[in-house]
Amino acid sequence: MFHKKGSLFHRECEGLVSASEYRKAISSALSQELGGGGRAAKDTARWTGVSERTAKNWISETYGPTGENLIELMRHSDIVLDVVLVLAGRQEERLGRRLSLARGEVAAVLTGLDAICRPDDD
Repeated sequence: MFHKKGSLFHRECEGLVSASEYRKAISSALSQELGGGGRAAKDTARWTGVSERTAKNWISETYGPTGENLIELMRHSDIVLDVVLVLAGRQEERLGRRLSLARGEVAAVLTGLDAICRPDDD
């Protein structure tokens, strides 16, 4: 899904990512993707197989997901994937991925317009 708004998360510095920066980034991404409250925790738990308490801890920035769980979050959330690419300093890949998604959406719109604008074959 192509999000029309940019990511709310921006890296503050280059270099090593601190634990608190990681927790904040994942929390921000999950909140942006799923909203707040119990529903976000339920969806996060369903995506990763963790308990709702663990998911709530990620959303509240108490803890961050381990590698295996982070991969599952990235599999289900474009926003989490974008945040991880920003944390890794890989903005080019993020931009390329977003452009590819946009290109696909534009192609779908053009196909729809072609179908509407073409005269019926009689």
